[in-house]
Amino acid sequence: MNFKKNHSVYFQHLGLIDYKKAWDYQEQLFSGIIDQKLKNRDLESEDQKMTDNYLLFCQHNHVYTLGKTGDRANLLIDNGTLHEKKAAFYHINRGGDITYHGPGQLVGYPIIDLDNFVSDIHKYLRLIEESIILTLKDYGLDGGRIEGLTGVWLDYKEKKNPRKICAIGVRTSRWVTMHGFALNVGTNLEYFDYIVPCGIDDKAVTSLRKEVGELIEMGEVEKKVKFYLGEVFDMGFVDQVPGI
Repeated sequence: MNFKKNHSVYFQHLGLIDYKKAWDYQEQLFSGIIDQKLKNRDLESEDQKMTDNYLLFCQHNHVYTLGKTGDRANLLIDNGTLHEKKAAFYHINRGGDITYHGPGQLVGYPIIDLDNFVSDIHKYLRLIEESIILTLKDYGLDGGRIEGLTGVWLDYKEKKNPRKICAIGVRTSRWVTMHGFALNVGTNLEYFDYIVPCGIDDKAVTSLRKEVGELIEMGEVEKKVKFYLGEVFDMGFVDQVPGI
């Protein structure tokens, strides 16, 4: 189907938000774009056949999320300890295994029509990784990829102490994406001790604060990640008040 590609992306900042509330909002935007694609079939003018794109930034209260093919055994604590740690748990519809979200972590949800950018899910994941790698470079950190493992890692070459600094897990339908990435900025890394992060038990998790040795202002990191996402995807951002 031919249509007019739209590289404009509505950018919305949700602040610190409950995970389920943000998930429901993602689903709303995700379904809206899919509906647009279905309605486009009945339009005669290709100029009218456009789809919206969104990028949401937020932080979450303590929560563990398990991907649709993940192993529940990778959550190492029971419901009582979850309550004690003031953490929620959700089995969700993205790919990947278990991860943690919490304050001090930049969570980004690109809800975009890949037909507007790149109709290749593997390239999509690599471009998200690239935006994080470029951000880390600004802080003097050499981030990169480890073959067979999604996300961004430090010490990815010699692998003497490989550690993940950014996790990625997505869902796609009709080339529309949801869920996204989680970059540890000033995250309390203790919460990763209660899971097998992403189902990988032989590698560590780290944060910008731990690697740089000082507290990094979240707003500064957000600006950099947003800029590099725009660069690698050729996105133009339009700031928008969240409809939530």
